[in-house]
Amino acid sequence: MENTEILAIYGTDYKEMTKKILKESHLAERIPSKECRVGMKPNLVSPSEPSWGATTHPEIVAGIIEYLQEHDFRNLVILEGSWVGDKTAEAAKLCGYYDIAEKYQVPFLDLQKDTYETYDCAGLDLKICDEAIKLDFLINVPVMKGHCQTKITCALKNMKGLIPNTEKRHFHAMGLHKPIAHLSTRLRQDFIVVDNICGDWDFEDGGNPVVMNRIMAAADPVLCDAFVCHLMGYETEEVPYIKIAEDLGAGLGDWELAEFRELNQPETRISTPRERKVVELADAVEEVESCSACYGYLLPALQKLKEEGLFEKLQDKICIGQGYRGKTGKLGIGQCTRKFEHHLLGCPPTEEEIYEFLKEYVEKR
Repeated sequence: MENTEILAIYGTDYKEMTKKILKESHLAERIPSKECRVGMKPNLVSPSEPSWGATTHPEIVAGIIEYLQEHDFRNLVILEGSWVGDKTAEAAKLCGYYDIAEKYQVPFLDLQKDTYETYDCAGLDLKICDEAIKLDFLINVPVMKGHCQTKITCALKNMKGLIPNTEKRHFHAMGLHKPIAHLSTRLRQDFIVVDNICGDWDFEDGGNPVVMNRIMAAADPVLCDAFVCHLMGYETEEVPYIKIAEDLGAGLGDWELAEFRELNQPETRISTPRERKVVELADAVEEVESCSACYGYLLPALQKLKEEGLFEKLQDKICIGQGYRGKTGKLGIGQCTRKFEHHLLGCPPTEEEIYEFLKEYVEKR
């Protein structure tokens, strides 16, 4: 497999599909030695079933482990840190990762509990978890899905799970795109296995899965994300961290340079969504440096209001984010807007809490 290639395989036996695509990729030959500490990094953003469209299917990670163990790699770990507001352990348990860890005798490392150091990432100081730095070979296993702030999330953004919670908040204060790109210069992904089974094309936290039943493999994370933009109908310019990462030397940013190779064909025609729920909903929000969890819970709550015919009655802009700390206003969501006339506390408040709060607010107008 060449570094510019992106392989794809279709089906519903996700573990066997993973093993087949890794065999075709000659992954074992890419790992320098059998003694290498190999890490697998899924996306366990929050405690939700993979079928919901937010988290990595455990069968894919199981397939990677079986493939590696069959090639005599034994120093393996699974590692992840969920977003701020949820606990990694809860997501790992719900999604079956502790069962995998026990079955294959591969440790699962909760990076929300890990120590960390600060590193120079191409001129930007960023905190990175120690267990991530210890790896000799990093296999990224992201979900191809939408994101309410960056439009897409796949290979590059999934590395946020390898930094401490304090740094995750800092990323949002810096505007996400620049730190995501700079992180890629220090946390280099050696291989990517993309869960494109049923990712939600609107919300990072899932809820509107788009069934594709596809797994992809790539070696260049920047090219991978550029190609994902193409698949999801975005121009790469709409996702600034791709160009920044390319300029920093982390990979290729032109999706047309990708050599897309399908190992088989889907049994049924794949239909992709033509509309983006997030676009209309985001127009009701004034967001400044908000964390993913807070913003990620707000938009599905707004979608519920829309489905009930209440969204159109919302006349006031909803303020959210760290940029509103200490400021006053009319309507705010989250701890950072506690000085607003109408506000909902929580860091973050849950989707249901936001929905109930806004529903009551609208009905009282």
